[in-house]
Amino acid sequence: MASASALHILVKTEKQALELLAQINKGADFSTLAKKHSTCPSRKKGGDLGEFRKGQMVKQFDDVVFKKPLYKVHGPVKTKFGFHLIKTVYRT
Repeated sequence: MASASALHILVKTEKQALELLAQINKGADFSTLAKKHSTCPSRKKGGDLGEFRKGQMVKQFDDVVFKKPLYKVHGPVKTKFGFHLIKTVYRT
């Protein structure tokens, strides 16, 4: 079974996600922004979700983590929880 590890920032609006993405693209630290802005409990760990298996996350999230390039920040990705910026650290 495929597994992966990812960091994410979860916010309420696409506009906020795009603003954070612009900051990251200018060199801002992903984990620092996650601690400051994310609405997910993972914010305490800089957005680190740890390791999870394919199918444990909602489909839109899984599609990014298991199909898109590693180490690149993807998003905004809309789910029922809000808008995510997702950075996949590794996958098997």
